[in-house]
Amino acid sequence: MAADDSPAKQGSGRPQLSAMRTSSYLKEHQQYRPPKQHGDNHFGIDTVVEDLQSARISPPKNFSPFNGVPSKDEPPTILEGASHDFTHPNCAPARGTKSDRLVATLIYKSASPRTSHVPSPRLGSSNSDIPANLAPTTNIEAFPLEPPAAADPEPLDHLYGSYISPMCITSFLHLMSSFPLPQGVGEATSSHRCLDDPAHPLVVELTLSPAPSRNYLSLADLRKHELIYRFEREWNVDVALQRDTLWRRYPRLVVFDMDSTLITQEVIDLLAATITDPPDLAANVANITHRAMLGELEFDAAFRERVALLKGLPATIFEQLRPVLNVTKGVTDMLRALKRLGIKTAVLSGGFLPLTSWLAGELGIDYAYANEVVIDDSGRLTGEVKGRIVGRERKQELLLEIAKREGIPLEQVVAVGDGANDLLMLDTASLGVAWNAKPRVQMEAGARLNGESLVDLLYLFGFTSEEIDMLTAWV
Repeated sequence: MAADDSPAKQGSGRPQLSAMRTSSYLKEHQQYRPPKQHGDNHFGIDTVVEDLQSARISPPKNFSPFNGVPSKDEPPTILEGASHDFTHPNCAPARGTKSDRLVATLIYKSASPRTSHVPSPRLGSSNSDIPANLAPTTNIEAFPLEPPAAADPEPLDHLYGSYISPMCITSFLHLMSSFPLPQGVGEATSSHRCLDDPAHPLVVELTLSPAPSRNYLSLADLRKHELIYRFEREWNVDVALQRDTLWRRYPRLVVFDMDSTLITQEVIDLLAATITDPPDLAANVANITHRAMLGELEFDAAFRERVALLKGLPATIFEQLRPVLNVTKGVTDMLRALKRLGIKTAVLSGGFLPLTSWLAGELGIDYAYANEVVIDDSGRLTGEVKGRIVGRERKQELLLEIAKREGIPLEQVVAVGDGANDLLMLDTASLGVAWNAKPRVQMEAGARLNGESLVDLLYLFGFTSEEIDMLTAWV
């Protein structure tokens, strides 16, 4: 009996199957497993099985699907990084097909936030049930409860924060899902990039694949859709929709209006303001300018009428106005970035050539076109204009001439303006951007920007704030 209990006897016995069954077929039926080879980089199935003996495979709690109600355990977060599936939403299209992606750039109008709350992430020690990054405050008593104005949709950024919140993105994706997909496509995918700050972004780029059916809505009609306008008003954002093409990311010519675009003033109004007799002249000129920019007056005739009122001004007035010109915020940095990228620039102004040429030289703009006024022998304005007025049609012609001279296709041309006399130019370019524009221009242009800095234009090309900082840094 003692011999039977010896270690040698025990070691020579045949391994026995355990009486307890497990969930592993391998563990129940294998008869032999080689020892671990710790120094070997090869891991076989036996090693994996052995290592899993102490691992917990089942979930630690009962699984329940997310019911759509935010909580500490199920915050409505947008996952960052890769989604490991095999739908290939951002890959090259299958052979014989073409990609059909739509890029939506959402830019919060930080110049006109409708809430005094400062968005801040929830502290780690907070006991609030409000998930982080979802609302501007974790104190429910601090939420504004005023009813919205009857004439406008309820502003939602005052509830969820003065930035592009996760709920804002979710609302936009829900909106876009209401448009029909191309025939034969059963499901759409989307991805996002925060272009400035991942915690509280003011600029978010969403890529939708595929774009809504072109048979149902063209891109031009989609940009003007009432649901898009309503979303912009609700969330206090600008939405720029573009086809995700190579040309979107690589423009080669950007054309600008001058007055109320590159500068914040209207030059002709500045000229009129220097005339004190009659005393109401400046106000009359400003009124004509405003109506012409709204499209209520034909621009060429309105311009000649205003120039006639400037008769007798000394030609030196243009030099005197140089220090008065107020360059729009971000113009210098934006132009420096375009220059470093090798992009040609032009200013096509319905103003006056002496000031336009001077400003273009100061800013490093490649082309400058504007109106020439007639000056008499005494060095004073005659109230007449030399040659064609740089109005709607002329701006369009000049854009086409510059693009042809530089050998640049229109797919790589961008135009920026604010007035009705810019509409043909904006429509001719691949992307026409209305900058703090008049209502009609906002409605007709391909994209709208209503911020403080023209640097925002670079976001429409897909640049991040980090890349913009690199482009605008002094060398």
